[in-house]
Amino acid sequence: MPLFKKCRDFHLVKDVKEMGIYPYFHELESKQDIEVIMEGKRRIMLGSNNYLGLTVHPEVIEAGVKALEKYGSGCSGSRFLNGTLDLHNQLERELADFVGKEDCVTFSTGFQSNLGIISAIAGKNDYVFNDRENHASIYDACKLSYAEIIRYKHNDMANLEKKLSEVPLEAGKLIVTDGVFSMSGDMCKLPEIVELAEKYKARVMVDDAHGLGVIGEGGRGTASYFGLTDKVDIIMGTFSKSLASLGGYMAASNEVCEFVRHTSRPFIFSASIPPACCATALKALEIMKREPERVKRLGDLAEYLRDGMKKRGLAIRDADNKRVPIVPFYTYEQVRTLTIGKILFDEGVYVNPVLPPATTPTECLLRTSLMATHNEAIIDEALDIIKRVVEENA
Repeated sequence: MPLFKKCRDFHLVKDVKEMGIYPYFHELESKQDIEVIMEGKRRIMLGSNNYLGLTVHPEVIEAGVKALEKYGSGCSGSRFLNGTLDLHNQLERELADFVGKEDCVTFSTGFQSNLGIISAIAGKNDYVFNDRENHASIYDACKLSYAEIIRYKHNDMANLEKKLSEVPLEAGKLIVTDGVFSMSGDMCKLPEIVELAEKYKARVMVDDAHGLGVIGEGGRGTASYFGLTDKVDIIMGTFSKSLASLGGYMAASNEVCEFVRHTSRPFIFSASIPPACCATALKALEIMKREPERVKRLGDLAEYLRDGMKKRGLAIRDADNKRVPIVPFYTYEQVRTLTIGKILFDEGVYVNPVLPPATTPTECLLRTSLMATHNEAIIDEALDIIKRVVEENA
């Protein structure tokens, strides 16, 4: 039968596994911290999105335990029906206030947040303008919306304007961009995007999954960093990174949030965030507000890591913001990238490979990322190992 022929013909994973350089699904046997036990061995974790290091914070863990004891393990229903807790409403109010918006809607995952927002807001007669390096969830959301997808070159504002100018001025238009791009650490050109949106009567949505807790006043994200919170119509984010939990959110005006609450199929037909996840996100947000020095420390460490890579001769990308804690370095060819990644893993350093289609075949990267709880000594230990392995596999 033809349906599974594509599965039988899919040999890439088998080939990479036979080469001994398969990089995925490593088993973690400890908490998500700066050092982890992975497959029985200590590894320096330079591949986590736990930017503020809050997944191991005692108060966050305690909040989750207490929520389990009070509410049980789940809500057994959607927010629309029996699945709304007081915790959900509290989290939405506090997130809206934190990022500077009127209202907020929470979703069960970050991926689902983009699906739920864009599929509700954009329709078949609308246009969604996507940076080519936007997250996959944004592209899948556009397909679900039936809007016309128009891609523009990464951070190329001239190309975006050209695309905008080719669409009727009165048509519904949404410009969607990552705030901080997850693989490269680049920042979007938000001031220019906002200016073009006003010129061509478009709305602006920022996916701030990697911006919340990382940049902006006290970690308030990309719009705050540029002083453009009032000019961004929709801010989306996740709980699985700086907020040390699982879930996602949309912050916007009350009228937009109310529309999404009552029309978004991914929101209406999904079970709500489990109590423990909601409580841990709330506690992480509380700590972020209480300890803004964590965000500053994260930025200081990002500069330290970047400078350390340069001093050791590693080829890194130029940064729009040197305080973004995503610092990839070039390994160029795919097999070399996977080989170096595997050797680093064996030597006790965990990093993430960035391969096509996220890059061109000759500009592959190994992505490092930091937590505010890292320290200079462990960064230097990891960098010395990286330098040696890269040089030995030149």
